[in-house]
Amino acid sequence: MSETKIQIRNLHKAFGKKVVLDGIDLDIVKGESLVVIGGSGTGKSVLIKCIQGLLTPDEGSILVDEKEVVGINEQEKEELHSKMGMLFQGGALFDSLSVWENVAFDLLENRSMDKKTAKSEAVRVLRSVGLAPDVADLSPSELSGGMQKRVGLARAIASKPEIIFFDEPTTGLDPIMADVINDLIIESVKGLGATALTITHDMASARKIADKIAMLYHGKIIWQGTVKEMDKTENPYVRQFINGCSQGPIKVEV
Repeated sequence: MSETKIQIRNLHKAFGKKVVLDGIDLDIVKGESLVVIGGSGTGKSVLIKCIQGLLTPDEGSILVDEKEVVGINEQEKEELHSKMGMLFQGGALFDSLSVWENVAFDLLENRSMDKKTAKSEAVRVLRSVGLAPDVADLSPSELSGGMQKRVGLARAIASKPEIIFFDEPTTGLDPIMADVINDLIIESVKGLGATALTITHDMASARKIADKIAMLYHGKIIWQGTVKEMDKTENPYVRQFINGCSQGPIKVEV
């Protein structure tokens, strides 16, 4: 039996009258790369924030390593976050810090590593995502978008997390650089033996990095399976989304 790393049951979250998550059930197996697809505003980011404990669901349960994370206190939240890394959509690098300080941020702030050791570790991780040591002392503003994304990935994996979240990892990148990032994500996740949850609407990325795919629509998981199963499904919502068709059951407000 595969060990479940994250188990979500009957998850609900609304903001005022707007229902974002409407009874999510989802299992993510240890070491698995799950990609959640869906249109903009379907609640993908809210789902991640609930798992991280940054948002409190209105109802439901989230177990990480069989421990409930809904309603945990601040100390328990810190312990939870120590297991997690995240690559943010826009990179979210700190402009006031050098590249290596960005990569080593968690090591310096939360793990009490001395600066010399932290910089050495940051340079090692930068190498692992294809960046030369001389990048370490640059400012994030001196880097291209693709290089910034690599630095963001390096920061996400620097503390060797058990769970890594990827929020639209290829947004804003050209197709070739997007594929480079996809390859680096696969190498990083497999190298750490980590469990990965990616949210994206980039189907090329989803196909490449996913062990399994789940589609979120109107606050519910309406389909899940492998890439091969996705390509064969007759689900009209999935078919419309993966083929990028304007005609179908998903109506886009113009």
